[in-house]
Amino acid sequence: MKKFLQHCILFSIFTASFYIVMVALGGRYAHPRLQQNLKYKKGCYGHLHTRLKEAKTTQGVDILFLGSSLAYRGFDTRIFADSGITSFNLGSSAQTPLQTLTLIKRYLDSIQPKKVVYEVYPATFTFNGLESALDIIANDKIDFLSYQMAFRLNDIVAWNTLIYGHSRDLLQSDALFEEPAQIKKDTYIAGGYVARELEYFASKNEFENDTLSIKDHPLSYFTQIVEEIKKRDIELILVFSPVSQELYQTISFPADFNFDSLMSQHASYYNFNELMTVDDSLHFYDGIHLNQEGVQLFNQNLIKKLKQNHYSNIQ
Repeated sequence: MKKFLQHCILFSIFTASFYIVMVALGGRYAHPRLQQNLKYKKGCYGHLHTRLKEAKTTQGVDILFLGSSLAYRGFDTRIFADSGITSFNLGSSAQTPLQTLTLIKRYLDSIQPKKVVYEVYPATFTFNGLESALDIIANDKIDFLSYQMAFRLNDIVAWNTLIYGHSRDLLQSDALFEEPAQIKKDTYIAGGYVARELEYFASKNEFENDTLSIKDHPLSYFTQIVEEIKKRDIELILVFSPVSQELYQTISFPADFNFDSLMSQHASYYNFNELMTVDDSLHFYDGIHLNQEGVQLFNQNLIKKLKQNHYSNIQ
């Protein structure tokens, strides 16, 4: 029996080692059609590579912004600077609470913000965040938190991408990689914001009524985020950023659930879809993202709220 167990252990070690080697080699040399379960994209959509590179040298800002693309496309650090508020934007595409938790465990203590503004788009509480996880794996360091995130996702694509990304880290394959500041219509702005060429949303009635069912796992990670921020005596402010009225009017929740009420239980919370008026055709470049004119309007309204309720020293 003992010998059998030894053989099983040795076979398991051999199999795992062989799999890791094949994933590392497959990621480099296999035809893209054979890489359906491995998606490693360095410097892809959203300028996350540049943002995380800058995050490593950022310290002592007034505000750290967290959240999805509504964050890094919605909070313009230049506008806040004009009001005397220093900030850094740590948003990422499709960022769910799991990825937010990973990023704050990695960067909150080094950035040391006085306040955190966390953009809480309800849909990010309804999916697992694989897209965002792959983005972070490819564009940030691989560490224990990376493996913890992959374990929580329990997705073969996440594991394969993590293994391949770790092999590239060990070989320093991306040491010389530089992401251009401008990619197509997007321009990276120091502080983590991404500015887009001015466009306007042409409504196509593309959204259907959608009842969002908030999942338990994202809520659990969200609670951990709140705890991590508050135990450091950092003020947390939750924001539901404006989306087009065409989209907002289609969002609903089960009869026994109130998203605004839930957010308000955890921290100061502002649903700017109810607090300000936006015009779908003037202030958005698509149904969910504000254009630069919309960002200007939204940020001015947010700064006004911050001055009223969270800053006594800014006029």
